Amino acid sequence: MGSPIKILIVEDEMIIAANTSLQLTNLGYEVSGIVSRGEEALVHIEKNLPDIILLDIQLKGELDGIETAHQMQKQFDIPIIYVTSNVDDANFERAKMTNPYAFISKPFKKLDLQHAIELTANRIIENEIKVAEEHASEPSFVLSDRIFVRHNDRIVKIIISDILYIEADRNYCRIHSKGKIFLLVVTLKDIEKKLPKEYFIRVHRSYIINLLQIDEVAAKHLVISRKAIPLSKSLRADLLTRLQTI
Repeated sequence: MGSPIKILIVEDEMIIAANTSLQLTNLGYEVSGIVSRGEEALVHIEKNLPDIILLDIQLKGELDGIETAHQMQKQFDIPIIYVTSNVDDANFERAKMTNPYAFISKPFKKLDLQHAIELTANRIIENEIKVAEEHASEPSFVLSDRIFVRHNDRIVKIIISDILYIEADRNYCRIHSKGKIFLLVVTLKDIEKKLPKEYFIRVHRSYIINLLQIDEVAAKHLVISRKAIPLSKSLRADLLTRLQTI
């Protein structure tokens, strides 16, 4: 089942934090938490890993936003979007060392926030694809357990194990997952390139299926969650070699 991208807000001005949280929720994202200090952010990240961190540079306490990012990056690789009302050249250079995905200047508009989040989410997708392609020939490589897709003007994540099958509809694809269907403006050929080969296989010119979800295989079709999916004769042998049969 797809779930919204989780965003942690690290902001010591509670009015701004609450307003930002409301805007993110209205845009369809999930706010994993609101914390006011860098030390609290590090604790929160360990307990509830977010997909993106919205991080104020000028934080009160021992750690400012930039130092918080440095400490976080010793253990985690989480995209950072800095929020600041004013940053001098020295702090800007410090911030650059943490490789942020974006900067937002206070006061910011809802559209500024939306664009920064969407650009960051797109880079997450591109990075996952790049890593997967670089390691595609390594049998020991463990792929991420999720993919990110654009759906209804939002970018949401889908847990790979929840995907049942993917169906082509001309230049569109429908991802059928447990309890939800996602309509994507992408061809089946293009989405096939981005899926982990360990789990997915094309069984028909119009269908890609999740091997983990197969209930039964017949001569000309297979069944996933009571759905009969056509099985091409030319692709049946490849499918059977991927299955453990007794």
